[in-house]
Amino acid sequence: MQNEIIQVTRQNNTPSTIVIGDVLNNFQEYLPKCRIVIITDTNVHRHYQKLIDAYDHILIGLGETNKTLATVDQIYRQLIELNVDRECFILGFGGGIVTDIAGFVASTYMRGLRFGFIASTLLAQVDASVGGKNGVNVEGYKNMVGVFNQPDFVLCPTSLLKTLPEREFRAGLAEVIKAGIIEDSSLFELIEQHSLQELRTDETLLTQLITRSIRVKARIVEADEREAGERRKLNLGHTVAHAIEKSTQEFLHGEAVAIGLVSIAEIARQLGKLDPQSATRIRNVIEQMGLPVSTKVERRRLAKAIHQDKKSAGDEIYIVLPRGIGDVEVQKMAFDEFSKLLTEG
Repeated sequence: MQNEIIQVTRQNNTPSTIVIGDVLNNFQEYLPKCRIVIITDTNVHRHYQKLIDAYDHILIGLGETNKTLATVDQIYRQLIELNVDRECFILGFGGGIVTDIAGFVASTYMRGLRFGFIASTLLAQVDASVGGKNGVNVEGYKNMVGVFNQPDFVLCPTSLLKTLPEREFRAGLAEVIKAGIIEDSSLFELIEQHSLQELRTDETLLTQLITRSIRVKARIVEADEREAGERRKLNLGHTVAHAIEKSTQEFLHGEAVAIGLVSIAEIARQLGKLDPQSATRIRNVIEQMGLPVSTKVERRRLAKAIHQDKKSAGDEIYIVLPRGIGDVEVQKMAFDEFSKLLTEG
């Protein structure tokens, strides 16, 4: 099957190239002719040790608790020990946490190195590694410190998803569902029409899901690389999701996004923006994929976390509301009004 290639325009007028398909065996073709330093986690290293050990590499731990400035500081120190200079290239190989950290480190070390990604999870392939948002958490608040800087390339080997734990695969699907709600109703319908097992095992179908999700994000990023307006649409479901992640460690990021999508669909229904049938479809497809639709975290606690989140602007907050499957709007809302809708819904 032929690889899918998507080019995303960057501010420097050179494209960020995204390749979906059988790209792991020939990933070297995409590397520049210079010294390569790989940043990855201990799990990816265990599975692909021979490949990674052929290069200088730096390992980080697993999970959101490692997505911190302390981890970044440790990487800086290791880069210095390795005598890494501005002629070197950083390759982030892993899931969303690895790509976020690797992109942030590359963008800030010595005022910026070139970098690229091999995305090893569905979440990383359809969302985290695409679009140039690179950052780390502070005091549990998601991506409070970061940069906008797109990688030279993102390689999305579908072969890596065959061994992905089912829970991780489900979590990635939440971002695919999000893309469908934002502006691709037929992508949403494609998920509705198939079981989780079919999506996992049919490589042609899976490649289509990944490619179409990335195209949604790529179009929006090209229109608004630094999130001045249009790009806020990509935060659909994330306002509540980030508050959930701040309040509990029970959920993976994609699972929190799934709950956030259900919550924001219900709020949109309450406001008369979304018809009840579409709100039900959103909830049903998330349940169909085996993703959670609610949390036991108290709504008032979530509201407090949202108020402290970076997306709030004083007493107002930007909320992304679905108006239908494949159509959303960004609305600036008084925080007290949003809090009431969230806590009383």
